[in-house]
Amino acid sequence: MDGRMDGGIPPLVDQYSHGAVHTDLGLGEFETHLAEAAGSTGPAPPGTTFFDSRAGLAVRRWCPPLLGLEPHCAPVSYLARRRELGAYRAGRLLLRGAGIGTFLLEAGATGALTSPDELASAAEGRAHEVVRLEPLAARIADTTGGLDAFLAYTAEALYAASGSATAFATGVTFCDDSPPDAAEVREAAGRWLRTRRTGDTPDDPVLIRHLLWSAVATGLPVQLHCARPQRLTGFLRATASRGVDLVLLADPWHRRQAAQLAAAFPHVYADVGTRPEETLREAPFGKLLFSTGARALAELYVVAARLFTRAMERLMRDWVADGWCRAAEAARIASLVAAGTARRVYRLDAAAV
Repeated sequence: MDGRMDGGIPPLVDQYSHGAVHTDLGLGEFETHLAEAAGSTGPAPPGTTFFDSRAGLAVRRWCPPLLGLEPHCAPVSYLARRRELGAYRAGRLLLRGAGIGTFLLEAGATGALTSPDELASAAEGRAHEVVRLEPLAARIADTTGGLDAFLAYTAEALYAASGSATAFATGVTFCDDSPPDAAEVREAAGRWLRTRRTGDTPDDPVLIRHLLWSAVATGLPVQLHCARPQRLTGFLRATASRGVDLVLLADPWHRRQAAQLAAAFPHVYADVGTRPEETLREAPFGKLLFSTGARALAELYVVAARLFTRAMERLMRDWVADGWCRAAEAARIASLVAAGTARRVYRLDAAAV
């Protein structure tokens, strides 16, 4: 690789994904993962296929050439070629052809997916760990007994993780503008521990608030997976002087709201996914970051990177043609969203030393 993608955009920094599967996939397994990418929660109806979706078309357009096939080849031919190459080699070809140089991988979800080190090796790039707070708490609850031990070990685990992780992450729908007090935390944690089953992650709002504020105290960036980011406005305001950067990963229907909040608060940033045109009008360019959100299929890294790059190049060409900026400035803007902002927020250049 020459280190740059078409149009001058540098290798991307994917600020949020989950890794790829290790094993060969049959048609049914592949379709299951493709269904998730297409936004479905169930199997395709009889006589249909998720290859007949935007995600499926994108896979057929961009991935076959990386495996030595023609674009838009039949799904059965593509999957046969994938099996012929084997899971490891096919995954390596796809990841190395995606144009992503650095991955931030959310750890703790499942051992069936590649670890940061495994993904970095397959992609011939760099990968950094993002620690999800809920699975971290679940692992501690699974291996400790009693409320006091759980609270103590959770605090120790967060401190230890802050020494090696690049960021923390959590799913949150609302958070107050102050941490819960110790009595509230003990009551919520005790209630959850009494009712949970092995492997269950915490869902009590008070306990989630406690984990979130504890992560903020470490100083590492925190990714907030939030369906409606405006509900976090009070929390964002309350953390403005804490010296920690917060990155909003909203659902696709609320990314403009996330970008508006990023514009309003100096320490807040917003994920653009693969659709930069929706958010670049709402926030300074240095407050926006690309991600794939890919899970399981190496193909999804390829698709997301291609969609983002083409959308960004198309948008920048339009801006130059309309006189909004010159070509060199457009290239700098694209580079910020593609990689530069993530490198600054997550201190990736320092981490690589």
